[in-house]
Amino acid sequence: MSSLNDAGYAGDVAPRASLEGLMQNVSAQLVDVRTTAEWAYVGSPDLKAAGKEPIRAEWQVFPTMTVDPGFVAKVEAALASKGVAKDAPLYFLCRSGVRSKAAAAAMTQAGYVSCFNVTGGFEGPPDPDGHRGRVAGWKVDGLPWTQT
Repeated sequence: MSSLNDAGYAGDVAPRASLEGLMQNVSAQLVDVRTTAEWAYVGSPDLKAAGKEPIRAEWQVFPTMTVDPGFVAKVEAALASKGVAKDAPLYFLCRSGVRSKAAAAAMTQAGYVSCFNVTGGFEGPPDPDGHRGRVAGWKVDGLPWTQT
């Protein structure tokens, strides 16, 4: 069981550490909280080497970007369908690591004890020219991803 940080979840982990956790622990899951548009146009983590697929659940629903009041229930249903217990490590990923913090805190409040935010998210913060995917995040770290 992890202790909580001041933000109300187990802590922040780098993208590479999250992938290692997913590879090493059969129960660990990645929850991608980005929008349907982001999944379609930006790409998604490729977890085939871990024998897994990311759980996709929008924290904020596109295009209004309002927080989905059914988010926790959707993630709980996805976890239950995989037989994932409430003490399994859950890694939350968004574009840059902001929405995923809120999602990790919400799932912690729902009784999941090992919720982690993936720092830098999938694309990271903007660079000095305002472009993402060049400073930090899953893609910049050279981790496997796909685009459909």
